[in-house]
Amino acid sequence: MYEPNQPNPGPTPAYGQNAGYNAAYYPPQGAPPQQPPYEFNGYGGDGKDPYEGDRFKPKKRINDPIFLILFVLQFLGFAALSGIALNSWISEGGLGGGLGKTGGKTGAAVTLNRSTVYLLLLVTAAAILLSVVYLLLTRAFTRMIMHITLILSILLNIGICVYYWITKYYSGAIIFTIIALFSVLSYFGYRSRIPLASLLLQVVMDVSKHHKSVYVVAFIALIAQAAVAVWYTFTVIATYAKWTPGNPSCASSGCSSGKVAGLIFFETFSFLWTSQVIGNVALATLAGGPYGSWYYFGPRDMGEMPKHPTLTAFGRASTLSLGSIAFGSLIVTLLELLKMLLQAAQQNASQDGNPVEACLACCAACCIGFIQNLVEYFNRYAYIEIALYGKPYIEAAKDTWRLFKDRGIDALVNDSLVSMTMTWGAYVIGLLCSLFAYLYLRFTAPSYNASGQYTAPVLLFSFLIGLMCSLTMSSAIEAGVSTIFVGLGEDPQVLAIRAPELFGMIANTYPDVTRGVPRV
Repeated sequence: MYEPNQPNPGPTPAYGQNAGYNAAYYPPQGAPPQQPPYEFNGYGGDGKDPYEGDRFKPKKRINDPIFLILFVLQFLGFAALSGIALNSWISEGGLGGGLGKTGGKTGAAVTLNRSTVYLLLLVTAAAILLSVVYLLLTRAFTRMIMHITLILSILLNIGICVYYWITKYYSGAIIFTIIALFSVLSYFGYRSRIPLASLLLQVVMDVSKHHKSVYVVAFIALIAQAAVAVWYTFTVIATYAKWTPGNPSCASSGCSSGKVAGLIFFETFSFLWTSQVIGNVALATLAGGPYGSWYYFGPRDMGEMPKHPTLTAFGRASTLSLGSIAFGSLIVTLLELLKMLLQAAQQNASQDGNPVEACLACCAACCIGFIQNLVEYFNRYAYIEIALYGKPYIEAAKDTWRLFKDRGIDALVNDSLVSMTMTWGAYVIGLLCSLFAYLYLRFTAPSYNASGQYTAPVLLFSFLIGLMCSLTMSSAIEAGVSTIFVGLGEDPQVLAIRAPELFGMIANTYPDVTRGVPRV
């Protein structure tokens, strides 16, 4: 569905027609036509060899093997720890607990029980449902959703700011006041860029309609993400049950709060890293499969697209390039853990009555969060280079940086609202999952949370589950948008064939971008 008064990219099969390029390149209203700078002689009429530079046919070598080994070892370590904890937890009957008010009150009062497992299972189901609904809404109301997410981000920042002022948490209040003012001012700048980003999203969704594998990959990634979240949930609960002092299953002197904290930290690290890898493997599969093939080979009806491009791309991403994907994912995971530690330090300092330390910790957490967002944004394009060319992570990162800086491509990327729309949608879904968990705790009043000491970790787990599930689902669309950006930076003439209206709008807004980036 396309919004009224907005350029329509046309049906997907028309993207492969040479006439579409002429309509986009020559100026309208009788202006003198310019000499087309590209020759059209094969490969769907764009004159580009899709296999240039080992594209789609990378060298058969395992890239970044050290990080591949580290990823496998940490995953095996998590599996072993989970097996030990779950075996003990199951043998003890799970410490009781169930659904509802009566079930929540049963079990031991010193630690989390099965009631919380059921709660987080419900949170996972809610996250999947909300993610699917949000994707469908974005598909149907692209432009409206972009406006709504921008407005929601402003209201959310203002709400947090007001809450901090009311609760007299002045260090956080000052910081979020600045953030709220910045978000209000940025809305007016982003609003004028919504038509281009909306058209770009709609082109990607139009392409995805002709490649059902896009949604198959997204759904499988979402199920895998949910399965990891459920596994992580059971493991965390079992860890609390086995090693918390005073617990019935803790019959040895090896139980301590420090051990529980350390094990939970490792489990959270493993969960975040594994979740990142799952989402990024899906991104690389889509970029090197349906989206990349559409960009360089044309629609499937033209008969030049290789057979089973999605399966081939998945094979590369899950084997030869898995170490490179794990490398980039590890960087984001470490930044996420550092931000969580700083946020915990901020809360402790605030509770201890140290406003200066709380303010410093809050500022540091915001800085780390900003760096994390930049790294995630940068990595997405690096993964596409990896998917298309089979490059190691460092080489892909260098080429991505060159792509960002040469000939104005950074202006186009920085003006994209697609990532913001998907990220804020995931953030809202995470908050809704946390709200659901809070209401469940409030109305069921489980015995282990009589004084509210476990409310914060349960809400954090719920938020992480909702956030990661939603980000995995939305990565299917972001993969297509980012792949078009990479292809535009390297071979802009191809986009003039595939989506002439989109190319025309980009050429009018960013004329330097359409020249392409020279290869070195």
